[in-house]
Amino acid sequence: MPNPTAAILIIGDEILSGRTRDANMHYLAGELTRIGIDLKEVRVVSDDHDAIVTAVNALRAAYTHVFTSGGIGPTHDDITADAIAAAFGMELHVRDDARAILAAHYDRSGLDFNAARLRMARIPEGATLIENPISAAPGFSLDNVHVMAGVPSIFQAMVASLLPRLTGGEPLLSQTLRIGRGEGEIAEPLAALAAEFADLSFGSYPFIQNGAYGANIVIRGTDPGRIDAAISRLAGLFPAERA
Repeated sequence: MPNPTAAILIIGDEILSGRTRDANMHYLAGELTRIGIDLKEVRVVSDDHDAIVTAVNALRAAYTHVFTSGGIGPTHDDITADAIAAAFGMELHVRDDARAILAAHYDRSGLDFNAARLRMARIPEGATLIENPISAAPGFSLDNVHVMAGVPSIFQAMVASLLPRLTGGEPLLSQTLRIGRGEGEIAEPLAALAAEFADLSFGSYPFIQNGAYGANIVIRGTDPGRIDAAISRLAGLFPAERA
């Protein structure tokens, strides 16, 4: 049975403007690989309600899971929860369980639980909360869409809370062989080998070192025996040129 699939939707003008460098896709990709969920697509959209709705509806129809990052804070431009509710045709209200979590957090912190902070308790009915052990404001899962914060430390904590609830498949494994020849020279035999081992993924990543061309060939799959066999065959094709 093939592994579950996933997409991540990164939301925020600050990412598209270059002001903020996204770290959440890289982190999530590693965690999903570890538990056997195949990340297939990454999209970045601005803080635009219709753009978020369109992207969420397209992605949730195409993949087993959709993870969103960003736009669930207390300010006016935090519109992700509104857009997710609209994508599902649902209303968005302050939910008692989310309100209680936030009220307790701000009481312990000695901070005012004001109207702006109360916005973070707006959760669609039927959604399951995603725990946020850092700043308390919860994310939520609605059907196959998992809505999380954009701040990397909080996003990572939410991922740790969420992943035990998800069913993965076989972890993706990989091996790398460094070959001291340019891609143009190795492309034909590499393509033939990839066709022979069609159940594996072959990636070629070129480099130049001390004026010489080479490539790192990465073979990925879920069967370690097949990966070993493919690496051995690849090494046999280029015995003298290995860097």
